[in-house]
Amino acid sequence: RWWCFQHRLSVHHLQGFLKELPDFEDVDAEDRARALVLAHNDILEALQFCLTWPDLHTAAGLVTARAGELDGDYYEVLSPAADALRERYPLAATLRWRAMIDFALNESRSSRYRYVASHLKDCAAVSNDIRSFESHPPHDAYVEALKEQHARKTSFWVDLD
Repeated sequence: RWWCFQHRLSVHHLQGFLKELPDFEDVDAEDRARALVLAHNDILEALQFCLTWPDLHTAAGLVTARAGELDGDYYEVLSPAADALRERYPLAATLRWRAMIDFALNESRSSRYRYVASHLKDCAAVSNDIRSFESHPPHDAYVEALKEQHARKTSFWVDLD
């Protein structure tokens, strides 16, 4: 079961493995499992595991540490993750929204502009709840960079109003 968890990040296998352990050994095993999730080579698979387990704290740490690896094309994983983290982990939610915004604008996916405009509004709504943006630009700087890079994408900016 541990092997299957390690290679597939299977919630089912981890639950079965932990259930068979004596008291208190399951805590150590769960800590080892978190470390494996954080180091997993596929960030989206690791994120999906965190949402299914559920372990929002680990999901937030995963995204904050590896935001540059997020592929904004996978909105079906990133959007629910951002919604789940919004309240307690606004920076992690913001980084997920930004990944989707950046992807849609950089790839000129105009069919997504309405959705990512909504995500940018979500970023603004939680920006005051973020104590530190760490190495990431604060909201106003991020928006200014978007305006510089994507000024000609008027349909996006219209959707923002």
